[in-house]
Amino acid sequence: MTNKTIMITGATSGFGEACARVFANNGWQLILTGRRQQRLDDLQQELGGKDKVATCCFDVTDRKAVEAAIHGLAEPFKKIDVLLNNAGLALGLEPAQETNLDDWEKMVDTNIKGLLYCTRTILPMMTERKSGYVINIGSVAGNWPYPGGNVYCGTKAFVRQFSLATRADLLGTNVRVTNVEPGNAETEFSKVRFKADEARADKVYEGTRALDAEDIANTVWWLVNTPEHVNVTTIEVMPTQEANGPMAFHRQ
Repeated sequence: MTNKTIMITGATSGFGEACARVFANNGWQLILTGRRQQRLDDLQQELGGKDKVATCCFDVTDRKAVEAAIHGLAEPFKKIDVLLNNAGLALGLEPAQETNLDDWEKMVDTNIKGLLYCTRTILPMMTERKSGYVINIGSVAGNWPYPGGNVYCGTKAFVRQFSLATRADLLGTNVRVTNVEPGNAETEFSKVRFKADEARADKVYEGTRALDAEDIANTVWWLVNTPEHVNVTTIEVMPTQEANGPMAFHRQ
């Protein structure tokens, strides 16, 4: 058992929900955020009740809501030891010249701005205590672009560089930063990307063994339990059946 606290954004499904279960099972206090109040309520009841789990229903793209929720936390939850910036999404797979500009803006607002709002609000608390850990969920898409990835790949490249630069800023504060970069993982990710087209989403995982949300949750748990003098800067996690492809050429 521990008195440590983790704040998980996007905790109502996928990596966030899996991480919530792992940390709850190991006695941590949880601050779970998401846009689905009923799902947050269900998780709170399941994972320990109000004494162990605080919930904050907001959209990370709403800066004022983020700040109000974090500053309004009850006393037992104010000391955030780990911030897991998990909230994010991909929308569409069209080429850049055909994509929906609203989808681009939503990805930028969520994957970049939402991460910034949460990080900037919580970091001063960590640096004042000279203790804390920020774990950002990036993607292999930030390193290895693919057709149709355009802005999604760009947002995850931002997460990578922001993580590295923030780590440089925090040198001497004892606050750690890690960018976790998952590969193909079977969660709600593709259903969101293809706007609830389940048949199209299922094809992403057809004939291959993707990562589970629990694989990433176990990775996050391992990171948090490394010694405080160890900072894993970046960790890329792919399923065994996925690898980087060759260069592509268009031939006449």
